[in-house]
Amino acid sequence: MSLALLALLAACGDLPQPYRGRPGGQAAVLAIPLAIRLAVPPPEQALLGNAQAKEFAAALVTALQSEDVPVIASATPLPLDWLVEITAERQGQGRREAVRPRFRLLDADRKPQATTEGKPVPLEDWANADRTLFDQVARENGPKLTQLLLQVEAARKSTDPASLTAGPPRMYMVGVQGAPGDGNTSLAARMKEQLGGQGFVVQDSAEGAAYGLQADVAVVPGATGAVQRVEIIWIVSRRDGEELGRVVQMNEVPTGRLNRLWGDIAYVAANEAADGVKTVVANALQVPATTPDGPKPTGPAVGAVPPPPPAATPTPPPVLPPLR
Repeated sequence: MSLALLALLAACGDLPQPYRGRPGGQAAVLAIPLAIRLAVPPPEQALLGNAQAKEFAAALVTALQSEDVPVIASATPLPLDWLVEITAERQGQGRREAVRPRFRLLDADRKPQATTEGKPVPLEDWANADRTLFDQVARENGPKLTQLLLQVEAARKSTDPASLTAGPPRMYMVGVQGAPGDGNTSLAARMKEQLGGQGFVVQDSAEGAAYGLQADVAVVPGATGAVQRVEIIWIVSRRDGEELGRVVQMNEVPTGRLNRLWGDIAYVAANEAADGVKTVVANALQVPATTPDGPKPTGPAVGAVPPPPPAATPTPPPVLPPLR
């Protein structure tokens, strides 16, 4: 992290302004109409009856249309339509048994492009679900599907043409932990946006993801009582759990500044770390290190460090939770 972070602190005062004069990577994408149409067929694997399945598809279409996504509900989509495939699975036992809906984006060749999942719904509520419940689930997941769709579109436009058949690289955002205030949520959200602009599709489900990303945050006393030192470590792993590298950020902030809203601080941290995360993946030879706009540096990014050497003991180092 650079001195720009402290400059932002002085400029923003107590009211974070995360996007003032800086709309983020999604802004340019949102200004361009999507060149595809989605179709949502009634789900056959969602533990619903035929009538309920049609209601669920209609509810999701309404939610996506409110996000300005071109979408229809159809059991017979056209050949060039992309699909939103809805499934659901039972989880838990006894009184805690629930149903978790899942949503998968399929391109015109019916190849998976991104996946997300909804919150668990009590089994009894799901069995008796009506349009009210479906509308609630659709409103919760419509924005997530829209963001994934925009990321896929942006990634496909920026990816090396030779790699388009494989689709854009997908990364599972495992999460951020250890941050005070709303730091865990804000850092994860801003990093998703930044990596989306770097050609990745960042999803909150492990299904189909080639990489995993998590961050550990520590806020410790600084050199004086007036400041605290913030340490953020972004850990990039491969699907099999092997750690590929880390991006380390450190800086000092006024004591207590991060106890509530992170605001611009989360934006700056994610903006600077995203380049390092992409470099770690590029160095693993899984994504191209160049874009159509010109060559990108292939050396280590600022803050990017290689994985730590193996421990002297035979005990294996901890890894991220396995990606399903």
